[in-house]
This record gives sequence, C-alpha cells and structure tokens, in this order.
Amino acid sequence: MIKVDGLWYEVDWPTAFARCTELLAPVIAEHGIGAVTAYTGNPLAHSFSLARYAGVLLGLSGMPLTYSPGTVDQWPKNLSSHLMYGGWWSFPVPDIERTDLLVVMGANPAASQGSLLAAPDVMGLVEAVRRRGTVIVIDPVRTRTAERADEWLPITPGTDAALLLAVMHTLFAEDLVTLGALEPHLDGVDTLRTLAADWPPERVAAVTGISADRIRELARQLGTTPRAVVYGRIGTCNQEFGSLASWLVDVVNILTGHFDIPGGAMFPTAAAWSVTVQPIPGLEDGAAEFGRYRTRVRGAKEVLGQVPVSCLAEEIATPGEGQIKALITVAGNPVLSTPAGDRLDDALPLLDAMISIDLWLNETTRHADVILPGPSPLEQPHHDDLILHFAVNSVANYSPPVFAKPDPQAPDEWEILIRLTGLCTGTPAEDVDVGAIDDGFFDYLCFTQGLDGATVRAQYEHGGPERILDLTLRTGPFGDRYGENPGGLTLETLRQHPDGINFGPMVPRVPDVLGTSDRKIRLAPPYLVEDLPRLARRLTRAPDELVLVSRRHLRSNNSWLHNVAPLMKGRDRCTLLIHRDDADLRGIAAGDIVTVTSTGGTINAPAELTDDIKRGVVSMPHGWGHGKTGTRLGVANDSPGVNTNVLSPVDFLDEPSGNGALNGIPVEVRLAR
Repeated sequence: MIKVDGLWYEVDWPTAFARCTELLAPVIAEHGIGAVTAYTGNPLAHSFSLARYAGVLLGLSGMPLTYSPGTVDQWPKNLSSHLMYGGWWSFPVPDIERTDLLVVMGANPAASQGSLLAAPDVMGLVEAVRRRGTVIVIDPVRTRTAERADEWLPITPGTDAALLLAVMHTLFAEDLVTLGALEPHLDGVDTLRTLAADWPPERVAAVTGISADRIRELARQLGTTPRAVVYGRIGTCNQEFGSLASWLVDVVNILTGHFDIPGGAMFPTAAAWSVTVQPIPGLEDGAAEFGRYRTRVRGAKEVLGQVPVSCLAEEIATPGEGQIKALITVAGNPVLSTPAGDRLDDALPLLDAMISIDLWLNETTRHADVILPGPSPLEQPHHDDLILHFAVNSVANYSPPVFAKPDPQAPDEWEILIRLTGLCTGTPAEDVDVGAIDDGFFDYLCFTQGLDGATVRAQYEHGGPERILDLTLRTGPFGDRYGENPGGLTLETLRQHPDGINFGPMVPRVPDVLGTSDRKIRLAPPYLVEDLPRLARRLTRAPDELVLVSRRHLRSNNSWLHNVAPLMKGRDRCTLLIHRDDADLRGIAAGDIVTVTSTGGTINAPAELTDDIKRGVVSMPHGWGHGKTGTRLGVANDSPGVNTNVLSPVDFLDEPSGNGALNGIPVEVRLAR
C-alpha cells in the first residue's frame, strides 16, 4: 500500500518498490545515509525470514545507527553476558527440569512462557519443582507464577541488585561459597569477596522490603541445596539497576556451585546457530569499549551497538546536521512499545520518508508512506532461531508452510529486506539483484564456518532462508558438515521428522562456550563494579510515595496480540493494579477512573484493587493505547486501553546499558476529575 495525499491505495509490487525509490533516494542524495535509520521490532525473533535477514539491512545498508526494543527489555542481560563470558547472547538459563530449588526474580513464566527460558509447558515444570523441592518468587506483584509458588517475597522495585549483594555477603561471611570444578575457570573471586563485605543484609533490608533474617536464610537455602538456581528476567532488566541485577544473578549461581551443572544455570546448545549471536566486530573478548559514538541530541552513548530507543523521537524532531529524515520500520510498533512513544507519534509526521515492512496498519505504520507486507506466519516455513538458544533441551523442529501464498509472485520478507538494502546503497529498489546479494550474504556465512561459499552454494537450487537454515543446521553441533560427519543433522533430516528431534538436556560447556581470550569467566567486570556507588546512593534516597511497574498477561504479551480476537475475550485487562490500603488512602474504589502522573506524562485508567501487590507499588500492562485515527485494527480498537509508556521518562535508565527503566517509575495516583 502507498499513501497519496493522506489516503491509502493498494498497488502492485513494482509500483510499491518504485515509490520506495522515489521517497528514499532523494533523502540519501541530499543528506547521506546517516539521515536514514531503522527500527526492528519484537516479531523478528519469531519470523522465519526476518530473523535470518534483518542483519542484511542493518549490516549492509550503511545506516550508522538503528534502533530496537532490545534497549527496552533485555540489554542489561546482553551486557552482563558480554562482559562476563565474552558472548553478548551467551545467556545461562535455569535447568528447571532437574533443579530442586527455583528462585524466580522479576519473571512471570505463567504469562510469558519463559521468555529467555524456552521450555514446553514451563509451568508444568515449575509445578514439578514444587513437588520435589521449593519455588520462591521475588517480585513486587503476586503474579500468576507467584500464586503457584511456595513463597512470595514482595520486593521494592529496582532493589534486586541490593538484595543479591546481601545474599553474596552472607555466602562469603558464612563460608557457603562453593566453586567446585568451575574454580579454575573463574577470575575475580577475591574482588567479589571484598565488594560483598560492604553489603550486609541489614544495610539493604529496609530499602528492599525483605528482612535481614530472610535474606540470610535465602542465602543459606541457595548455599546448601545441592541442585538450586536463581532465574532473573525482564523485571531485573528494565529497571534503573538492571545491569547490576543481571550480573549478580549469575554471580550468585556461580558462588553457590550452581553454574554449568545439571539443576543449576547452564548454557544451552542450539542445534542451529543464529546469525544474531555472532560477535560484534571491535567488541571481541568482552571488551567494554562502549560510547564509540553518541547520539546527536542527548549525547547518549552506544552500548553493544545500540542507544536508548527513546532517543529516536528527538533525533527526528530536532533540526540540524545529522537529523533523521527517513525511517524504515520492520515488524514493530514503537509508538506503543517504547518509552515516551507518544513523543515518537508526534515526531513521525516530520519525516521525509517512512517505509514499513509490516502486516498491520497500526499506531506506528499509519505514519508510513509505503507498507510492504510479508506473508502470514502460516504461509511460510518455521524453525525457531534465536529462541532455541535459550532452550533447556537441544531441539530442532522444522515446520513447512501450512498454506501456499495467494500470490506466488509476491516477495517474501527476506526479499523485501534485500531490496531496501540495495536501495540504501544506491540501486533503485525495483532494480536490485536480490539473488546476487543473497548469494553474497550466504558466502559470508559460509566463510564464518571455514567453508567456501561458491562450493557450498553449488549444492542448492534456491537461495533464501531455508538455505541458511540448512547451513546453520549442518555446521551446528549435531550437523553433518556437508558430509564430514555422516549421519549428522540436515534440513532434509528434519523434514523427515515432523515432530522434531530432541538431542537431550543441557550439558556442561565451560570453558568451550566462553569467548574471553583466557577462557575464564570474569566475575567482577570493572565496567559493572564502577556502577555500585550509584546503587549505594539509592539506599539513602527518600522513598517514593508510589512507584509503577509493568506487567503482562497470558493473552496480552505485546501490542501485536491485541488484534487477535480469541485473545481479547473476557474482562478489561488494561487496569491500574493498586493495593487496597493505598486505594483507601486516596479514596479510590474498585472501577474508579484514576489519573496516573509521572514526570513523563499523564494517563487515566480504571483502578483494580487487590492485596496481591506490595504497598507503595502500582502496576499497568504495556502495549495498549489503540484506537488512534488512521489505524485498521478492528479488534484492538474495540478495547483501546491506554499507553503506559507515556509515563516513562526518557532519562530514567539503567546507566551502564542504556536500557529504559520501565519498572520503579515514581508516580502520583488520584481520582480523575
């Protein structure tokens, strides 16, 4: 679809690509490729084409800076993994199939199905842990996961790192540290011992809301249970001390001897390696050389190739050298899903050109000049790529398309990405040699595996993502390596096993998995240690009257699920969760419309009273705020809700990673006038 004088028209693909050229080429000619950027959304991790080809657009287009939701929900984990293990996607995951003590911090697998913990029937596995042991949930809200746990410890938002430091203090003070076979591969134990001395439980009890005695007992439980693990997820990431919390989750698992062993935190072995997880050039060996560039307006520093996504609006709206003039969005809705998305909503009409690869005419893409839709998920194959790097078993599972595309000539998403990449480098989109760029990309991937691309390509009749999948399977840990390992895994093998192949549970992988030059885990990265004084200042800060945290529902993980009718049945879920005592103090009754105000903005929402939230904390779900003029979201617009990201101050961040702090936002709540 293309927009002419504010009206949308359906056109054929050559016309659409020609319009992309008409829009984008003049911007690049006048301002250079630095005036063009891209936003890639959450569905990339779930799309067969986009997951394997987004790197073509981001890496070959020449755009110096792009944006993603990574700096909203997980960048602290990428950062701590990069600094500790030399791999920015080397995430240890809890071996919940074999653990006897599971401590969950800031995660709600009952709603998110595990997130950076991929397992079928994850709550069934949690229940199995309860039957043989104990499950403890540390969270400001008694989530559905907490309801099914043995114990709920309500914690003050943003203080997880302080709690973990006190646990670490107790481990050293009571001689509960067990390093085991991992000890030769650790660097920094003595540094941790020195740091921990300054963080006794009494120092953090008041600010965390968890007593010193319970903190000590938690440390003893972890230190004396043979098979135990701490799992931290999004609540430990998108807060003002997300990097410290993400780091310390792993530190506690290591110090208690619950790392790289069954029942603890382990590194998964994916059957197919992912293009996404490849090292960032210039940041090998866990280097902390961040701030290699800074944003033009705010001066925000780059971390692992990203800057805070909240910078995008100001980079578009602020005139001057380097102003963003053109935007390509790929399967994303940042107007609803990023901090201060309302400011981005105001800024997008200022662009000279906006092109969206998307299935929806949503709150973001309504501002586009061209929308290029890919096939539906059921019209393309599927094999999980990135997600299986977090799986508790080494699984490969290929699914062919369920339906043929109605128009066989319509390009797939990977072809669209290649055409836009060629356009960014000077070739009209309609004239791009898609096959040549695809072959070049494939040759590069072969090169990373020590193979000659031309020789390997001769074995295929067609290019595209299935060719890449076959390459990553065959050169993966179980692959046949093109005949070197007879009987090894290939895509054809998976086609013959429609239920997939499970190569078994996680196995110890240290030191082979480490990307550090000395093959050691760096327990005390200076870049993170230097952030401890900021946390110390938090302990003496006057408490806020109320703070806001985000939440998910099983049927409402992200904004793009709100337009799926079966998921939207039932009661209104876009409500402000508030403790009954806090509501009584403000004269608020159940169902009242309340005004919620932060330094970022103001929203109105119905109040939902409960005892299942810590006093002083309120909660709103994210991804809402539909009903905007110009969208075509028939289901979502019937239940619009409000956009809680309006309340997110753009300068409220986890400073080491640049991740937005969406939990722990100081707010005021009162009856709406």
